[in-house]
Amino acid sequence: MTINILLLILLLGDKPISHQAGSPIAPPQIQLATTPREIHHIEHYWVSEKLDGMRAYWDGNALYTRQGNPIVVPDWFVKNWPKTPLDGELWSQRNHFERIISCVRRKLVEPLCWQQLAFYVFDIPASDAIFSQRVEHMKRIVAHSLNPHLKMVEQFKVTNNDSLYSLLDFVVSHGGEGLMLHHEQARYQVGRSQHLLKLKPYQDAEAVVVEHIEGKGKFTGLLGAMLVRTPEGIEFKIGSGFSNQQRKQPPPIGAIITYKFVGKTARGVPRFASFLRIRR
Repeated sequence: MTINILLLILLLGDKPISHQAGSPIAPPQIQLATTPREIHHIEHYWVSEKLDGMRAYWDGNALYTRQGNPIVVPDWFVKNWPKTPLDGELWSQRNHFERIISCVRRKLVEPLCWQQLAFYVFDIPASDAIFSQRVEHMKRIVAHSLNPHLKMVEQFKVTNNDSLYSLLDFVVSHGGEGLMLHHEQARYQVGRSQHLLKLKPYQDAEAVVVEHIEGKGKFTGLLGAMLVRTPEGIEFKIGSGFSNQQRKQPPPIGAIITYKFVGKTARGVPRFASFLRIRR
């Protein structure tokens, strides 16, 4: 047990000092993500880890669930939080979802439980600025609060889809849930937004190479994409995941390849299909 927690116990004793909770409200008007079929120009998106916590909404005075139910928290948890509404996630660390939910749903506030949590901000609902500007605003809000329980979800950029999938693989292999992609020019939009995307772990499957399609631009004279066919008879193109050598000498027609993807369309076509290897 750390010195800070011991001091907290001595100061609080058995008395559960809590922040005055608000009354139930209508479900907050928040933005929701969509699962994309394709991702174009990833360099225009801010990328962050999809936290496996509990979504919450700060209205400037009290904290609420996404259903509009008040969340009772210790006074010190929300000390120096802004009057600006914030959209975020109550979170501690990966694979602690049940602990987080248990802490939030307890009828009596337990300081030691909340000491492990923080509110990770990922947007400012009331702002009409584009997302890149909101990122800077969130940084200022968190820095100004001087409260370790108000944090910001880290936002960063990647340059191409290969880097994106490498990052997704890394996050998932370390216990993460996936990634969120937010277009840099997007404004906060209530409801489902095509500019806020959620990318979860890929699946893999096999298909037969049906046709080679020549590339354009820097891939002129090389493989641009492959038309492949699944065991179910669905045909689609795979245009990413190839090394320069594989674009010069692609898997032959009739070869069985393994590809990765993230979900399927309503027609059963794999989304974000990317070449992995030739089946050995």
